[in-house]
Amino acid sequence: MLKLCGFGASNYHNKVKLVLLEKGVVFEEELTWVGETDRHASPLGKVPYLKTAQGALCESAVMVEYIEQQYPAHPLIPPDAFQAAKVRELVTFLDLHLELVARNLYAEAFFGGKVSDAVKEKIGVQLEKNVAAFAKLALFKPFIAGTELSVADCTAAVHFPVISAASKAIYGKDFLAELPVKDYMKMWSERPSMQRVQADRKANNELFLARMKSKA
Repeated sequence: MLKLCGFGASNYHNKVKLVLLEKGVVFEEELTWVGETDRHASPLGKVPYLKTAQGALCESAVMVEYIEQQYPAHPLIPPDAFQAAKVRELVTFLDLHLELVARNLYAEAFFGGKVSDAVKEKIGVQLEKNVAAFAKLALFKPFIAGTELSVADCTAAVHFPVISAASKAIYGKDFLAELPVKDYMKMWSERPSMQRVQADRKANNELFLARMKSKA
């Protein structure tokens, strides 16, 4: 059986978890904090990572690709090569050009730290530019890549809330406000997979914040 190692407050953990749930794959979760990882499974000490019968995999994009190929039922990547590439393009934008940029703000937005004014200015310009570029690719018809749910949706669903919250906390405005994110997330909230992820995230978030404070 697959074992997803990480913690429920992590959006990347939840990205992989949504893929597993939407595909109907049987799996277990193993609570694993950063700093307590199996370095053979995740050499950089990052979470999540995935334990399989063949061995361990790290990096969420790799895990998602493995799950899609190993468990072809309920596909989340289109069979057409071009459409599949468009889904992966959206995932790349979401992971690298939106979430990873916004992550520079999280220390102050969520954890009581401080981000310099210079960093805030730089990240604000970059995030605004990248959101505008993403808006040219995302379809919301009603899903990110079109009419079918894909891994791009499992990625967007976990990244959008933290990006919105971080930008509102730091800049006083939601950088995603021009996109139909509110209706999109409402649609997600009605799916059993997201209901489970959100319940587990809420329960784990209390442990995560307490852990962060104890290390401050």
